[in-house]
Amino acid sequence: MEISVVIPVYGCRAALPELHRRLCESLQTITQSFEIILVDDCCPQNSWEAIQEICAKDSRVVGIHLARNFGQIRAITAGVESATGEWVVVMDCDLQDRPETIPDLYAKAKEGYDVVFVKRAARKDSFLTKLLSKSFYKVYNHFTNGTYDSSLCNFSISKRKVMENYCNMPEQNRSFVMFVRWLGFRQTAIEAVEDARFEGKSSYSFRKKVKMATEIITSQSNKPLLFSIRAGFFIALLALGYIVYLVLRAWIVGDALVGWTSMIASIYLMGGILLCAIGVVGLYIGNIFEEVKHRPIYVVGEILNPPEKEKTIAKTKKD
Repeated sequence: MEISVVIPVYGCRAALPELHRRLCESLQTITQSFEIILVDDCCPQNSWEAIQEICAKDSRVVGIHLARNFGQIRAITAGVESATGEWVVVMDCDLQDRPETIPDLYAKAKEGYDVVFVKRAARKDSFLTKLLSKSFYKVYNHFTNGTYDSSLCNFSISKRKVMENYCNMPEQNRSFVMFVRWLGFRQTAIEAVEDARFEGKSSYSFRKKVKMATEIITSQSNKPLLFSIRAGFFIALLALGYIVYLVLRAWIVGDALVGWTSMIASIYLMGGILLCAIGVVGLYIGNIFEEVKHRPIYVVGEILNPPEKEKTIAKTKKD
C-alpha cells in the first residue's frame, strides 16, 4: 500500500460522500494503491451509517467504529495504527482540509522529507479563535522551550517509520502535531488555503479548548510547577520586606500600623497563592494517576473492510 488516509469522523455526516469522491479523485492522480480509513468517534449524527454505506460500495475504505467517544487525537491514533500505507495522510472530515492538497503534500515529501505539514494560509476561523490559538502556542513555547507554529494543523503526510514511532508513544494526553514535531526526522510545511466547513460548526467549545490546552502543557512540561515555586518565593520576599518595614517604622516613628484590613488582605492573598500552587500540583498528580492505570487509548467496537494486518492479527488470535 502506497498511501493511507486517516480521517477522524465526528460531525459533518453530510460531508462524507463528497469527501470520499474528492479523495478518490485526488489519490488516483498519485497511485491506485491507496486506502481511506474513516474512524467514527461515536459521532452524535450517527455518521457510522454513512461510513457503512461507503465501505459497502468501496473496498478501499476501512471503517473503524470506536466503542465510545474518545476524542479526535485518539481517533487519529486508532486510524494510524491500522494504516498499512508507506505514507500516512491525516486530515479532518469537514472538508476544511482540501483533498486536492494531498498530491502537493506527496510531491513535497518525495523531495526527501519524512513529514510534511500543511500551513494554513488563510484560516476560516473567528478572530477570537485565531487569537486564542496564537496565545496558547506562545504560552506552550515558553513552557516547553519549543518553537511551534500556530498555523500548522493536523493535515499532513508522514512516512511509515514516523507513524510507527508516534504509535509507540503511549501517553494518555496526546497532541498529534506536537508529538510528531517532537519525534524529529526531516520535516517541512507547505502553505494551503483552508475552505469553510461543509456544514455545522466545530465541536471544540471554549471550555474544551482550555481543558485541552491545560492537559497538553501539564503533560509535557514541569515549568508550571517551577513557576508556582518562584511565585511563592517572590511573595514571601515581599512579605518579609514588609515585615522589616513595619518593625523599623515601629522603632523609629513609633507607629505600629495596626490594621485588620492589611492583615486580612494578606491572608487572602497568600491563601489564594497556596491554593493555586496546590492546584498545579494536583494537575500533575492527576496526570500521573491517568498514566499509571495503563488503560488503552481507545477501544474499537467494529471494523469494516479491515486491512490485511488486522486480518492477520485476528487469524493469529483465532489459531
